[in-house]
Amino acid sequence: MIIEPKIRGFICTTAHPTGCAANVQRQIDHVVVKGPVESGRKRVLVLGCSTGYGLASRIVTTFGAGADTVGVSFEKEPTEIKTASAGWYNNRAFEKRARAAGRIAVTVEGDAFSDAIKAETVGQIREHLGQVDLVVYSLASPVRTDPKTGEVYRSAIKPMNAAVKSKTLNTGTGEVSEVEIQPAMAEEAEATVKVMGGEDWELWIAALAEAGVLADGFTTLNYTYLGSELTWPIYHKGTLGSAKADLDRAAGAIRAQFGDASAYVVALKAVVTQASSAIPVVPLYGTMLLQVMDDMGLGEGCIEQIDRLFRVKLQAPVALDEAHRLRVDDWELSKAVQDEMTRRWPLLSTETLGNLADLEKYRAEFLRLFGFGLSGVDYGADVDPRDIG
Repeated sequence: MIIEPKIRGFICTTAHPTGCAANVQRQIDHVVVKGPVESGRKRVLVLGCSTGYGLASRIVTTFGAGADTVGVSFEKEPTEIKTASAGWYNNRAFEKRARAAGRIAVTVEGDAFSDAIKAETVGQIREHLGQVDLVVYSLASPVRTDPKTGEVYRSAIKPMNAAVKSKTLNTGTGEVSEVEIQPAMAEEAEATVKVMGGEDWELWIAALAEAGVLADGFTTLNYTYLGSELTWPIYHKGTLGSAKADLDRAAGAIRAQFGDASAYVVALKAVVTQASSAIPVVPLYGTMLLQVMDDMGLGEGCIEQIDRLFRVKLQAPVALDEAHRLRVDDWELSKAVQDEMTRRWPLLSTETLGNLADLEKYRAEFLRLFGFGLSGVDYGADVDPRDIG
């Protein structure tokens, strides 16, 4: 079949196997060209390994630091007439290349929130790695089933206490408009913390520790986004902010049990992801950020951010902020970038978007997540969606 992007709202329902493989290779090349990454963390577990920051973490640790990895993600398999999720193709492209480089690469696919997948992952670690000395938590899901009670929680991306009015962007039409977002009810805020907070991170560390597969002196990282004042009303000061604050609580609990260097919340910059595309206000901020940071020579995507994290920020001595977080959002939140973002924000409209932001790059990066728009890929070729690229 000829595989083309099919976009519904903020979701792309197709993925290109050859294009996804090319995107994985592009990220590997970025790391390899920059040379080895100094790291003693050679046995790595990545939770949420198939796209975005999780995939980048698996690539950097494997092809930069020479690590063996186990990854966990929830994916959709292909059929004869339907494509798989992009992550399904990414996982297989990564495994193929990692094994060719002489590294162990094992992927567990299923609901990472469940006890069954935790148990299966422990078994894979025992069999292939023995123990892990780094656990990266990079799960992004709108829904979580509590493994103890069976209750299903759904996150709600809303402000707290009062409605918020702001600008937002329809990335399909390029229209900038005003949006009013009603505040979350108490139960919505609580559910968002259950889905996106630190509880599951703690459950993973507890399960790994109980099974004896955490190495002495291990480190675990959990990725977060704090953002600038322009996005705070819907993000940092909303339900998402409450969930992200719970990550700090969880990190403190892990450190209390395993030591000061055992757990870090890592604040990363805004990048184009399917998850971020669903958040009101954020895509508009993101299109403008792309242009501003590129203009200043500071542009970074997922692979550039994670490469800098491991190549620079995690090298001793590790610099932390007052909340014990590790900051890789420093370029985004620098005074020069934010002053320019603040200057442009009130000027944004449908008519000025082309001059003040980079919607075309945003769209291109979004499509690249699903394997479209990669150089060297014949998108007119007849492709079996079950091909692993």
